[in-house]
Amino acid sequence: MSNNKIAVIGSGIAGMAAAIDLVSKGYHVEVFEKNSSHGGRGRAFAEQGFVFDMGPSWYWMPEVFEDFFKKHHEDLKDYFQLYRLDPSYRIFFQDRIIDAPAKMEETLKIFEEVEKGSSVFLQKFLDEAKYKYEVGMKEFVRKPALSVFEYLDKRILRSVLKLQMLKSIERVINKGVKNPNLRSWLSFPVLFLGAKPSETPALYSLMNYADLVLGTWFPKGGMIKLFDAFYQLALKKGVVFHFNAPVRKINIENNRVNSIILDDDSKEFDFVVAAADYHHVEQSLLDKPYRQYSERYWEKRAMAPGSLIFYIGLNIKAPNLLHHSLFFDADFETHADEIYVHKKWPKDPLFYVCTSSKTDPDVAPPGCENIFILMPIAAGIEDSQELREQYFEIIMSRMAEKCGLDLRPHIIYKKSYCTDNFISDYNSFKGNAYGLSNILRQTSLLKPRIRHKKVKNLYFAGQLSHPGPGLPPSMISGEIAAQLIHEKIKNQ
Repeated sequence: MSNNKIAVIGSGIAGMAAAIDLVSKGYHVEVFEKNSSHGGRGRAFAEQGFVFDMGPSWYWMPEVFEDFFKKHHEDLKDYFQLYRLDPSYRIFFQDRIIDAPAKMEETLKIFEEVEKGSSVFLQKFLDEAKYKYEVGMKEFVRKPALSVFEYLDKRILRSVLKLQMLKSIERVINKGVKNPNLRSWLSFPVLFLGAKPSETPALYSLMNYADLVLGTWFPKGGMIKLFDAFYQLALKKGVVFHFNAPVRKINIENNRVNSIILDDDSKEFDFVVAAADYHHVEQSLLDKPYRQYSERYWEKRAMAPGSLIFYIGLNIKAPNLLHHSLFFDADFETHADEIYVHKKWPKDPLFYVCTSSKTDPDVAPPGCENIFILMPIAAGIEDSQELREQYFEIIMSRMAEKCGLDLRPHIIYKKSYCTDNFISDYNSFKGNAYGLSNILRQTSLLKPRIRHKKVKNLYFAGQLSHPGPGLPPSMISGEIAAQLIHEKIKNQ
């Protein structure tokens, strides 16, 4: 084993991926987590027989996680059972309900029924999206994004036009379909990437390929099973975890990390991977001379949405909901403007409901239902219990209208989670839930760097760095950080 000792700050999927890769290369790795359990935003909790995933609830791109485990000579199937959902989800529009089929030919049929000729566009759109997915996920996002020379590769240069980096996804979708429901359906995956479709590069139609072709999946027991699998693999490999152990400061000597300061201790390390909130690490854990980015820089960043979340336990089975249900019975463009342009609480919000007990009855007591409700909001927006309750009533009324039953009399457990909670639990910059917007001026080289410019042995991972928000990109950032450290040690 190498003498190099490496600290990882944060036990989300980025931190655990980095830790697993590094310990597998023979380094001593310790993970420091401010909360009481692993998983970061992917934690779960149980109350009154209900199990709630606290954050991520969509399981897309399953092969990305499977490939990570194969790399470590493990089979993810040994950790949990994975089911493909069919239908993938239900969308409530103003004038109709559409269930998204698992089979592509059925999706094409729905498009053609809604708008004649649109199925031809959809097939072409997804063929192009497949190319973007294969090049983007296997080549583009796995570059460390430290130098423009990384992208002077013949394959990537030849791909630039086909990747459609300079064209918006809205322009591509609106040219192909006119029906507003179909437009919203194709636009919804990018809503959580942090920008309006008009500002999101068409590259991200790769998300539509992940959605409509690769499908929506669910691990039995909840999304926490994915995070449990990473944690179990990390322990098996020899990673040491410290919980309830917030890092208070990173000590620097001669432009190198010397040690990290905890509440009652300090520990020396040769390298640090900061997989906690990037802004928090820079602005709160480093002395000013060692910060790469000013507060002015951070204030000018375009943020992905925050979230207002409700965890609800019902004493009945909820009618007309699927595992995933999208309430798009309000204007998509208006809500997007309120999140990204006006940065205010929405007047008539879109929202999402996850009822995982529809697929896995073990996550709720017999005859009951666990419900997770998420409404995207502007990052950094005012948060209060009064506002949370105001929007809870709006959401419940809309659900009653669309589903045919008022759920409020049947609620036996309820908890809300919003901006203030993201800040207190994760030191989240502006209480964001999804990181930085994936707009062109914040893509790749233009994101906060994985390798620190000034501190030679400090690296970053997570959703505020390259390649960006979402479980697969965050995991990949951890892999990139680990590889950079390994290369650095080899070349010393």
